[in-house]
Order: sequence, then structure tokens, then C-alpha cells
Amino acid sequence: MHLHKVNIGGLETPNNVFLAPLAGYTNAVFRDMCYRLGAGLTFTEMVSAKGLCYGSAGTKELLTELPEYGGIRACQLFGSEPEYLERAAKSEEIAPFELIDINMGCPVPKIFKNGEGSALLADIKLAERIVKAVKSSGKRVSVKFRTGISEGNLVTEEFARAMEGAGADMITIHGRTREKVYSGEVNYAEIERAKKAVKIPVIANGGVFSPEDAANLMERTGADGVMLARGAMYNPFLFAEITGTPAGDKRAHIERQLDLTYKYYGDRFATVYMRKMIGFYIKGSSGAAQMRLKLLSCNSREEIEGVLSQIKL
Repeated sequence: MHLHKVNIGGLETPNNVFLAPLAGYTNAVFRDMCYRLGAGLTFTEMVSAKGLCYGSAGTKELLTELPEYGGIRACQLFGSEPEYLERAAKSEEIAPFELIDINMGCPVPKIFKNGEGSALLADIKLAERIVKAVKSSGKRVSVKFRTGISEGNLVTEEFARAMEGAGADMITIHGRTREKVYSGEVNYAEIERAKKAVKIPVIANGGVFSPEDAANLMERTGADGVMLARGAMYNPFLFAEITGTPAGDKRAHIERQLDLTYKYYGDRFATVYMRKMIGFYIKGSSGAAQMRLKLLSCNSREEIEGVLSQIKL
């Protein structure tokens, strides 16, 4: 695929291959890992604007950044009430971030029933108010959304125009409807229509698990870049493959991730998280099933390190 910088309201990314916000996965350590492997932009997990306004410690923790992180600092907020999103965008916790993405695509039932995430696709006027409210913070703003709630009500082009009109500096389109969740074909034509309808950068998301997938998504949509979600979660080294970034020693990257995850997130979280992530990384390799079973039985850092030492990477 054609690699180039993306200008987001004056912010220039090193390339156009981005990491999607992934709840439960894109913590500060994983984002740093992906950046080092070539990701041009990474986002925090989705952060509740209301939770931030109410001072939730768990919500604030999602905004952790490594001091050594060298990329653009971007967070993702979600909510349905413009006043809370505005307060969150102007908060002390968001101050270090240069770009705020607004989640208008999450398909999870709990989020949808609250009128948040992909539910906003059914209320374009409210979505516009939210973008304007966040934009009043003076931050650059992007919006991530889907093609519609259902195949019978695709709103991609109209929604893209509305987001640009409200002040968004970039949009990312997941080429599936809310009802498809993460399965089914990506609707390339819908993303292409939105790309032709606006002047701001359009990033295509959905179905990228190889460099060929990334090139195909770019070619068929005309998008300015691609965003990796599950493909990166399963294989962060995919960023290096797509961008040509020298990956170096895989084991060294994983050991660094293990070390920093324990350092910043504590034993309990790190043990559950890292045994799952390493299980993802070895998928498809010789003896992977047996190693995953060993990982799942690990209850400490030392046990995970012991299993990792037995894995061929």
C-alpha cells in the first residue's frame, strides 16, 4: 500500500497505518509497542466522558501514557450528552492529549442501549452537537463510526458530511453496520462514497489481517489510510510488515511488554492480560495450542516467563 503522512488539523502523522481503540487491549504499553513497530497513530481505549467528569479512578487509568511514548497522544471518548463530552475534553486529564476521537461506532448492547456509540448513527443532529462541543476545547477532533445501524439504513456519506461540517478534522469508518458487529464483508463502496464526499482525511477500518488486506482496503476505498483493530491485537508485528519498519527481535518486544505491563498495571491485571496476549501472538505456530494451555494455567509473572522461554518466536 502507499504510505504517506496524514495531516489532522495541523498534526502530521509519520504514516497512514493506525491502531484502533480497543476496549480491554490498547493500554499504554501496547500502544507504545505498536508505535515502536511502525504504527503512525494510536488511541487509548474508549473512555467514558461522564466517568471522567465524575472522577472515576478506573476511567482515569485508561488515560495512562508511558513517559517515553514518542507518538501523537490521542484518546477516545464516548458518551451521548454534549455537555459531559465538552467538560471531559476540557479536563485536566485530557490536557496532555493532542487529538480526541469520538466513538460513534461501538456495537456493544450496553453502550448502544445508553444511546452511545453506534446509537448516534440514528441521531445525526445530536452527533453534530457532540462534535461541536468537543471541538470547543480547542483540540483536534476525529470521529470513528460505522456505515449504519443496519443494512437497510446506511448513512455513511450523510454522516461523514455532517461530521466534517461540525468541525471534525478526520473520520474513521468501520465498513460494517452495527448489526454485523465484527463479522461479514467490509462495505468498500460505502467508505469510498464517504471519501468522495468530504475533504478531511478518511481512514478505512475493517478486515486488515495482512499487508495484502491493507493494500486492498486502500485501493478499493480510496481512503487516506487504514486502521488496524483485531489484526493488530492478534499480531502487533503486522505494523512492521505493512510499514517496512525493522521489527528486530520479537521476543525482546514481548519481554518489554511483559515487564512494563507488570510495572504500570500490577500483578493481577498483567498476569491475565499477558497470558492472553502471548496466546494471540503465537496463534498458528507449531505447538501453539499446547503453549496456550500452559499460559492459561499461569498465575504469576515467573510462570509466564517460564512458558515464554519455551516458545519459538
